[in-house]
Amino acid sequence: MIVDNAVYTDGRRVGRPASLGATYELLRESRGLAWIGLYRPTADELASLAREFDLHPLAVEDAVQAHQRPKLERYGDTLFVVLRAARYVDDREEVEFAEVHVFVGDDFVLTVRHGEAPDLAGVRRRMEHDPDLLRRGAEAVLYAILDRVVDDYAPVVAGVENDIEEIEAEVFRGDPGVSQRIYELSREVVEFQRAARPLGTVLARLSAGFDKYGIDEELQRSLRDVQDHLVQVIERLDGFRQLLQAALTVNATVVAQQQNAEMKALTEVSVAQNEEVKKISAWAAILFAPTLIGTIYGMNFEVMPELGWQYGYPLALGLMVVTCGSLFAVFRRLGWI
Repeated sequence: MIVDNAVYTDGRRVGRPASLGATYELLRESRGLAWIGLYRPTADELASLAREFDLHPLAVEDAVQAHQRPKLERYGDTLFVVLRAARYVDDREEVEFAEVHVFVGDDFVLTVRHGEAPDLAGVRRRMEHDPDLLRRGAEAVLYAILDRVVDDYAPVVAGVENDIEEIEAEVFRGDPGVSQRIYELSREVVEFQRAARPLGTVLARLSAGFDKYGIDEELQRSLRDVQDHLVQVIERLDGFRQLLQAALTVNATVVAQQQNAEMKALTEVSVAQNEEVKKISAWAAILFAPTLIGTIYGMNFEVMPELGWQYGYPLALGLMVVTCGSLFAVFRRLGWI
Protein backbone atom coordinates (compact mmCIF):
# COMPACT_ATOMS: atom_id res chain seq x y z
CA MET A 1 0.00 0.00 0.00
CA ILE A 2 1.35 3.43 -0.96
CA VAL A 3 1.11 5.74 2.05
CA ASP A 4 2.57 8.85 0.42
CA ASN A 5 4.09 9.59 -2.94
CA ALA A 6 5.79 12.84 -3.91
CA VAL A 7 8.48 14.41 -6.06
CA TYR A 8 10.63 17.25 -4.68
CA THR A 9 12.66 19.80 -6.59
CA ASP A 10 15.02 22.15 -4.80
CA GLY A 11 13.62 20.95 -1.47
CA ARG A 12 9.97 21.58 -2.30
CA ARG A 13 7.12 19.30 -3.32
CA VAL A 14 6.27 19.82 -6.96
CA GLY A 15 3.31 17.52 -7.27
CA ARG A 16 1.09 14.79 -5.85
CA PRO A 17 1.16 12.04 -8.48
CA ALA A 18 -1.91 9.84 -8.52
CA SER A 19 0.06 6.73 -9.46
CA LEU A 20 3.57 5.35 -9.58
CA GLY A 21 3.62 5.81 -13.33
CA ALA A 22 2.87 9.50 -12.90
CA THR A 23 5.62 9.70 -10.31
CA TYR A 24 8.16 8.21 -12.71
CA GLU A 25 7.16 10.64 -15.45
CA LEU A 26 7.26 13.66 -13.12
CA LEU A 27 10.66 12.59 -11.78
CA ARG A 28 12.12 12.40 -15.27
CA GLU A 29 10.71 15.83 -16.16
CA SER A 30 11.73 17.62 -12.97
CA ARG A 31 15.00 15.78 -12.34
CA GLY A 32 14.23 16.09 -8.65
CA LEU A 33 13.87 13.60 -5.81
CA ALA A 34 11.11 11.00 -5.53
CA TRP A 35 10.12 9.94 -2.02
CA ILE A 36 7.69 7.03 -1.99
CA GLY A 37 6.41 5.55 1.26
CA LEU A 38 4.88 2.06 1.37
CA TYR A 39 3.27 0.01 4.14
CA ARG A 40 3.69 -3.77 4.08
CA PRO A 41 3.80 -4.09 0.30
CA THR A 42 3.67 -7.39 -1.56
CA ALA A 43 6.26 -8.57 -4.05
CA ASP A 44 3.96 -7.57 -6.94
CA GLU A 45 3.59 -4.07 -5.53
CA LEU A 46 7.36 -3.70 -5.30
CA ALA A 47 7.96 -5.12 -8.76
CA SER A 48 7.19 -1.84 -10.52
CA LEU A 49 9.54 0.08 -8.23
CA ALA A 50 12.23 -2.56 -8.64
CA ARG A 51 12.10 -2.22 -12.42
CA GLU A 52 12.04 1.56 -12.43
CA PHE A 53 14.86 2.09 -9.91
CA ASP A 54 16.83 -1.07 -10.67
CA LEU A 55 16.52 -2.51 -7.15
CA HIS A 56 18.49 -5.64 -6.38
CA PRO A 57 16.31 -8.77 -6.06
CA LEU A 58 17.84 -9.73 -2.71
CA ALA A 59 17.01 -6.33 -1.25
CA VAL A 60 13.47 -6.52 -2.62
CA GLU A 61 13.04 -9.99 -1.12
CA ASP A 62 14.22 -8.72 2.29
CA ALA A 63 11.83 -5.77 2.08
CA VAL A 64 8.87 -8.06 1.43
CA GLN A 65 9.64 -10.75 4.00
CA ALA A 66 10.92 -8.43 6.79
CA HIS A 67 12.20 -10.10 9.99
CA GLN A 68 15.70 -8.72 9.32
CA ARG A 69 18.38 -7.45 11.65
CA PRO A 70 19.42 -3.81 11.26
CA LYS A 71 21.96 -3.68 8.45
CA LEU A 72 23.34 -1.64 5.59
CA GLU A 73 24.00 -3.03 2.12
CA ARG A 74 25.12 -1.27 -1.05
CA TYR A 75 23.93 -2.62 -4.38
CA GLY A 76 25.63 -0.56 -7.08
CA ASP A 77 24.43 3.02 -6.66
CA THR A 78 21.59 2.02 -4.33
CA LEU A 79 21.89 1.93 -0.56
CA PHE A 80 19.63 -0.53 1.28
CA VAL A 81 19.17 0.05 5.01
CA VAL A 82 17.15 -2.04 7.47
CA LEU A 83 16.13 -0.39 10.74
CA ARG A 84 14.16 -1.66 13.71
CA ALA A 85 11.91 0.87 15.36
CA ALA A 86 10.34 0.56 18.80
CA ARG A 87 7.46 2.09 20.67
CA TYR A 88 6.16 1.72 24.23
CA VAL A 89 2.48 0.79 24.61
CA ASP A 90 1.33 2.30 27.92
CA ASP A 91 -1.94 0.36 28.15
CA ARG A 92 -0.20 -3.03 28.04
CA GLU A 93 3.15 -1.87 29.45
CA GLU A 94 4.86 -3.61 26.54
CA VAL A 95 7.42 -2.71 23.90
CA GLU A 96 6.43 -3.22 20.27
CA PHE A 97 9.04 -3.52 17.54
CA ALA A 98 8.66 -2.83 13.84
CA GLU A 99 10.87 -2.75 10.78
CA VAL A 100 11.47 -0.07 8.22
CA HIS A 101 13.45 -0.71 5.04
CA VAL A 102 14.93 2.23 3.15
CA PHE A 103 16.18 2.23 -0.43
CA VAL A 104 18.32 5.28 -1.19
CA GLY A 105 19.44 6.22 -4.68
CA ASP A 106 20.65 9.38 -6.37
CA ASP A 107 17.14 10.61 -7.09
CA PHE A 108 14.82 8.49 -4.99
CA VAL A 109 14.02 7.29 -1.49
CA LEU A 110 11.72 4.32 -0.95
CA THR A 111 10.56 3.52 2.57
CA VAL A 112 8.87 0.23 3.39
CA ARG A 113 7.28 -0.04 6.85
CA HIS A 114 6.30 -3.29 8.56
CA GLY A 115 4.58 -1.91 11.64
CA GLU A 116 3.21 1.26 13.19
CA ALA A 117 6.60 2.75 14.05
CA PRO A 118 8.34 4.94 13.16
CA ASP A 119 6.15 7.92 12.29
CA LEU A 120 7.53 8.56 8.80
CA ALA A 121 4.70 10.98 8.08
CA GLY A 122 6.14 13.16 10.83
CA VAL A 123 9.59 12.87 9.25
CA ARG A 124 8.16 13.95 5.89
CA ARG A 125 6.39 16.95 7.46
CA ARG A 126 9.60 17.98 9.19
CA MET A 127 11.57 17.75 5.95
CA GLU A 128 8.93 19.66 3.97
CA HIS A 129 9.02 22.46 6.56
CA ASP A 130 12.80 22.63 6.17
CA PRO A 131 13.50 22.90 2.43
CA ASP A 132 17.17 23.64 3.08
CA LEU A 133 17.53 20.21 4.68
CA LEU A 134 15.48 18.42 2.02
CA ARG A 135 17.52 20.17 -0.67
CA ARG A 136 20.54 18.14 0.43
CA GLY A 137 19.07 15.12 -1.29
CA ALA A 138 18.26 11.50 -0.54
CA GLU A 139 20.97 11.21 2.14
CA ALA A 140 19.22 13.91 4.14
CA VAL A 141 16.00 11.88 4.11
CA LEU A 142 17.88 8.78 5.26
CA TYR A 143 19.52 10.63 8.14
CA ALA A 144 16.19 12.16 9.16
CA ILE A 145 14.68 8.67 9.32
CA LEU A 146 17.64 7.43 11.37
CA ASP A 147 17.22 10.38 13.71
CA ARG A 148 13.51 9.61 14.20
CA VAL A 149 14.13 5.92 14.87
CA VAL A 150 16.76 6.67 17.52
CA ASP A 151 14.74 9.53 19.06
CA ASP A 152 11.77 7.18 19.36
CA TYR A 153 13.93 4.91 21.52
CA ALA A 154 13.95 7.53 24.32
CA PRO A 155 10.30 7.12 25.48
CA VAL A 156 10.71 3.35 25.22
CA VAL A 157 13.75 3.51 27.50
CA ALA A 158 11.75 5.65 29.95
CA GLY A 159 8.86 3.17 29.90
CA VAL A 160 11.14 0.20 30.52
CA GLU A 161 12.88 2.06 33.33
CA ASN A 162 9.51 2.73 34.98
CA ASP A 163 8.62 -0.98 34.66
CA ILE A 164 11.90 -1.94 36.36
CA GLU A 165 11.14 0.41 39.26
CA GLU A 166 7.74 -1.22 39.66
CA ILE A 167 9.35 -4.66 39.56
CA GLU A 168 11.82 -3.71 42.28
CA ALA A 169 8.93 -2.63 44.51
CA GLU A 170 7.05 -5.87 43.78
CA VAL A 171 10.14 -7.96 44.55
CA PHE A 172 10.49 -6.56 48.06
CA ARG A 173 6.73 -6.84 48.63
CA GLY A 174 7.03 -10.53 47.89
CA ASP A 175 4.58 -10.45 44.96
CA PRO A 176 4.39 -14.07 43.69
CA GLY A 177 3.78 -13.02 40.07
CA VAL A 178 6.86 -10.82 39.76
CA SER A 179 9.09 -13.62 38.41
CA GLN A 180 7.04 -13.87 35.22
CA ARG A 181 7.10 -10.10 34.75
CA ILE A 182 10.89 -10.01 35.21
CA TYR A 183 11.27 -12.73 32.59
CA GLU A 184 8.97 -10.98 30.10
CA LEU A 185 10.68 -7.61 30.57
CA SER A 186 14.10 -9.25 30.23
CA ARG A 187 13.02 -10.63 26.86
CA GLU A 188 11.90 -7.16 25.79
CA VAL A 189 15.23 -5.66 26.83
CA VAL A 190 17.13 -8.35 24.91
CA GLU A 191 14.96 -7.69 21.85
CA PHE A 192 15.57 -3.98 22.28
CA GLN A 193 19.32 -4.61 22.36
CA ARG A 194 19.05 -6.61 19.15
CA ALA A 195 17.35 -3.63 17.55
CA ALA A 196 19.68 -0.92 18.84
CA ARG A 197 23.16 -2.49 18.96
CA PRO A 198 23.47 -3.45 15.25
CA LEU A 199 22.32 0.07 14.38
CA GLY A 200 25.64 1.29 15.73
CA THR A 201 27.39 -0.69 13.00
CA VAL A 202 25.07 0.82 10.37
CA LEU A 203 25.90 4.35 11.55
CA ALA A 204 29.61 3.55 11.67
CA ARG A 205 29.57 2.32 8.07
CA LEU A 206 27.73 5.44 6.97
CA SER A 207 30.33 7.56 8.74
CA ALA A 208 33.11 5.66 7.04
CA GLY A 209 31.69 6.67 3.64
CA PHE A 210 31.55 10.42 4.35
CA ASP A 211 34.65 11.32 2.37
CA LYS A 212 34.16 8.73 -0.38
CA TYR A 213 30.64 9.88 -1.22
CA GLY A 214 31.09 13.58 -0.41
CA ILE A 215 28.43 13.80 2.28
CA ASP A 216 27.37 17.31 3.32
CA GLU A 217 29.03 18.63 6.51
CA GLU A 218 25.69 19.37 8.16
CA LEU A 219 24.52 15.81 7.54
CA GLN A 220 27.77 14.50 9.01
CA ARG A 221 27.12 16.46 12.19
CA SER A 222 23.55 15.18 12.28
CA LEU A 223 24.72 11.60 11.99
CA ARG A 224 27.30 12.04 14.76
CA ASP A 225 24.50 13.39 16.99
CA VAL A 226 22.38 10.32 16.17
CA GLN A 227 25.37 8.11 17.07
CA ASP A 228 25.73 9.85 20.45
CA HIS A 229 22.07 9.31 21.27
CA LEU A 230 22.28 5.67 20.21
CA VAL A 231 25.31 5.06 22.46
CA GLN A 232 23.34 6.42 25.41
CA VAL A 233 20.43 4.11 24.61
CA ILE A 234 22.71 1.06 24.35
CA GLU A 235 24.39 1.90 27.66
CA ARG A 236 21.01 2.28 29.36
CA LEU A 237 19.87 -1.08 27.98
CA ASP A 238 23.02 -2.76 29.28
CA GLY A 239 22.25 -1.30 32.70
CA PHE A 240 18.63 -2.47 32.50
CA ARG A 241 19.72 -6.01 31.74
CA GLN A 242 22.01 -6.06 34.77
CA LEU A 243 19.26 -4.62 36.97
CA LEU A 244 16.81 -7.29 35.83
CA GLN A 245 19.35 -10.05 36.48
CA ALA A 246 19.91 -8.62 39.97
CA ALA A 247 16.14 -8.36 40.51
CA LEU A 248 15.74 -12.00 39.51
CA THR A 249 18.46 -13.02 41.99
CA VAL A 250 16.94 -10.94 44.78
CA ASN A 251 13.49 -12.31 44.00
CA ALA A 252 14.82 -15.87 44.23
CA THR A 253 16.33 -14.99 47.63
CA VAL A 254 13.08 -13.42 48.85
CA VAL A 255 11.08 -16.44 47.66
CA ALA A 256 13.54 -18.78 49.41
CA GLN A 257 13.21 -16.76 52.63
CA GLN A 258 9.43 -16.91 52.40
CA GLN A 259 9.57 -20.66 51.81
CA ASN A 260 11.95 -21.06 54.76
CA ALA A 261 9.60 -19.04 56.96
CA GLU A 262 6.67 -21.19 55.85
CA MET A 263 8.65 -24.37 56.48
CA LYS A 264 9.64 -23.05 59.91
CA ALA A 265 6.03 -22.31 60.74
CA LEU A 266 4.97 -25.77 59.55
CA THR A 267 7.76 -27.33 61.58
CA GLU A 268 6.69 -25.43 64.69
CA VAL A 269 3.12 -26.57 64.18
CA SER A 270 4.31 -30.13 63.66
CA VAL A 271 6.42 -29.98 66.82
CA ALA A 272 3.48 -28.61 68.80
CA GLN A 273 1.28 -31.38 67.41
CA ASN A 274 3.91 -33.96 68.36
CA GLU A 275 3.94 -32.63 71.91
CA GLU A 276 0.19 -32.96 72.10
CA VAL A 277 0.36 -36.47 70.68
CA LYS A 278 2.97 -37.40 73.31
CA LYS A 279 0.74 -36.17 76.12
CA ILE A 280 -2.28 -37.95 74.76
CA SER A 281 -0.28 -41.14 74.26
CA ALA A 282 1.18 -40.94 77.78
CA TRP A 283 -2.18 -40.51 79.44
CA ALA A 284 -3.66 -43.20 77.24
CA ALA A 285 -0.91 -45.59 78.35
CA ILE A 286 -1.47 -44.69 82.00
CA LEU A 287 -5.20 -45.22 81.71
CA PHE A 288 -4.68 -48.41 79.75
CA ALA A 289 -2.76 -50.10 82.60
CA PRO A 290 -5.64 -50.35 85.12
CA THR A 291 -7.98 -51.19 82.26
CA LEU A 292 -5.73 -54.11 81.32
CA ILE A 293 -5.53 -55.35 84.90
CA GLY A 294 -9.25 -54.96 85.41
CA THR A 295 -9.90 -56.77 82.13
CA ILE A 296 -7.74 -59.74 83.18
CA TYR A 297 -9.51 -60.17 86.47
CA GLY A 298 -12.87 -59.65 84.84
CA MET A 299 -12.49 -62.87 82.83
CA ASN A 300 -14.83 -65.66 83.95
CA PHE A 301 -12.33 -68.45 84.45
CA GLU A 302 -12.90 -70.84 87.38
CA VAL A 303 -9.20 -71.42 88.05
CA MET A 304 -7.92 -67.97 89.01
CA PRO A 305 -6.23 -68.19 92.45
CA GLU A 306 -6.44 -64.45 93.10
CA LEU A 307 -10.25 -64.47 92.86
CA GLY A 308 -10.62 -66.65 95.92
CA TRP A 309 -7.76 -65.00 97.85
CA GLN A 310 -8.54 -62.72 100.75
CA TYR A 311 -6.08 -60.05 99.54
CA GLY A 312 -6.76 -60.42 95.84
CA TYR A 313 -8.84 -57.26 95.53
CA PRO A 314 -6.39 -54.98 97.41
CA LEU A 315 -3.56 -56.55 95.39
CA ALA A 316 -5.29 -55.71 92.08
CA LEU A 317 -5.93 -52.13 93.18
CA GLY A 318 -2.37 -51.76 94.40
CA LEU A 319 -1.03 -53.19 91.15
CA MET A 320 -3.06 -50.63 89.23
CA VAL A 321 -1.75 -47.77 91.38
CA VAL A 322 1.87 -48.93 91.17
CA THR A 323 1.68 -49.44 87.39
CA CYS A 324 0.05 -46.05 86.79
CA GLY A 325 2.51 -44.35 89.10
CA SER A 326 5.48 -45.98 87.41
CA LEU A 327 4.26 -45.02 83.95
CA PHE A 328 3.59 -41.46 85.13
CA ALA A 329 7.11 -41.19 86.53
CA VAL A 330 8.65 -42.56 83.33
CA PHE A 331 6.66 -40.26 81.05
CA ARG A 332 7.35 -37.30 83.32
CA ARG A 333 11.08 -37.97 83.09
CA LEU A 334 10.81 -38.19 79.30
CA GLY A 335 8.99 -34.87 79.24
CA TRP A 336 5.86 -36.26 77.73
CA ILE A 337 3.77 -35.02 80.65
